[in-house]
Amino acid sequence: SLSPDLTTQKKGMDVVFDLIISEIEKPRVFPNKALQFQPSLIDYNDFVGRIGIGIIRSGSMKINTGYTLARVDGSFKPVKILKMFKFIGLQRMDVEEASAGDIVGIAGIADINVGETVCDANDVHPLPLITIDEPTLQMTFAPNSSPFVGRVGKFVTFRQLQNRLMKEAQRDVSLRVNVIENSDSFMVSGRGELHLGILIENMRREGFELEVSKPKVIVKMIDGKPHEPFEELILDVPNDYLGAVMDYVAERDGHMEHMEPGDINTRLVYEISTAGLLGMNSDFMTLTKGLGMINHLYRTHKPMTHVQPKGHHQGVLIASETGTTTTYAIEGLEDRGTMFVRPGTDVYEGMIVGENKYPRDLVINVTRAKALTNMRMANKELKVVLKAPREMSIEACLAYINDDELVEITPETYRMRKIHLQENVRKRANAYKESDATEE
Repeated sequence: SLSPDLTTQKKGMDVVFDLIISEIEKPRVFPNKALQFQPSLIDYNDFVGRIGIGIIRSGSMKINTGYTLARVDGSFKPVKILKMFKFIGLQRMDVEEASAGDIVGIAGIADINVGETVCDANDVHPLPLITIDEPTLQMTFAPNSSPFVGRVGKFVTFRQLQNRLMKEAQRDVSLRVNVIENSDSFMVSGRGELHLGILIENMRREGFELEVSKPKVIVKMIDGKPHEPFEELILDVPNDYLGAVMDYVAERDGHMEHMEPGDINTRLVYEISTAGLLGMNSDFMTLTKGLGMINHLYRTHKPMTHVQPKGHHQGVLIASETGTTTTYAIEGLEDRGTMFVRPGTDVYEGMIVGENKYPRDLVINVTRAKALTNMRMANKELKVVLKAPREMSIEACLAYINDDELVEITPETYRMRKIHLQENVRKRANAYKESDATEE
């Protein structure tokens, strides 16, 4: 029921469906004109290849019939549809013919893309192109190289990772995957932190082990000057937390364009660089106690600002040895900073296990065990009360790491680590970096 009176409410969604039919205009289609079919979504299947999904705007379409594909670059290509299906609920049903107004998927065109038009071979009139937002962030994907590789994952090799990413690029039109020369890594570009985060989470659940770098903003050269992406940020904030959120966005150089007060929430509209958005989701939810809503949409590229993706400003605590963390070791190291691991956690040399309270990295031994003698009891540690470690999600880890660090992703857990695991190798790399900076 549309009435606010709860006594008139009925089970089911009939009222909503009736409202949709009565208020939303019917699709404008032309059954008697020549064929025009434009895919707005791309899927991929190992058996039939690339699948274009969209609505038939005019005419009708049959399988095993020749048509003309109007490409994005203005060229034309003769094609034949080998398979076609409709959607019935969540199921796909094979059909041989469809007409204007039907939402269908077609297979048989290996390189079909969003925005292209399948037309009648004798009457080619392409529909207006659908513009696809360009990627705004990029990060490196590589097979897991930590000492714990292969413990829980099913897919750990370069070839398996390559096949998975290339298959995703066939399905996702906004994803770009390129092999980095002379390395076993891939440069993966996507539309924002959430886009890449969903890909990582899906691969983790499928059994992949990989390591990823910190996301970086894609900079374009326009008229010889560097430009970075800017986005429209829309926040729905409970009034009690409005001041804290506004201060937080201002620190990230967000420029308010509109403010719409309400009785409970206030809507804020900002323009902000993509670099300023990195890591904002988790911070925003913390500031609003989980009651706020955040949305952002790519707008345009503008000249570079001084806003840089925020990593950690404090130093990190780095494990010095491979082993299992102990209560005895962590108890003696709690004053050094905030821990990320609990007793009984497997760690390896070079793994980040906490945050230092000073702005420099510190190598610590979190696997040290108490020496047992006849003067000490092995169960004495059971009475020790430790501070709760900081829980880090995948999104928080990606926002936290710096350029010399990686996030290791496995089906069961994720860890932050240094690129160079050995301390002497890190020192040598930092020395080279400092010498290069001095020469410049």
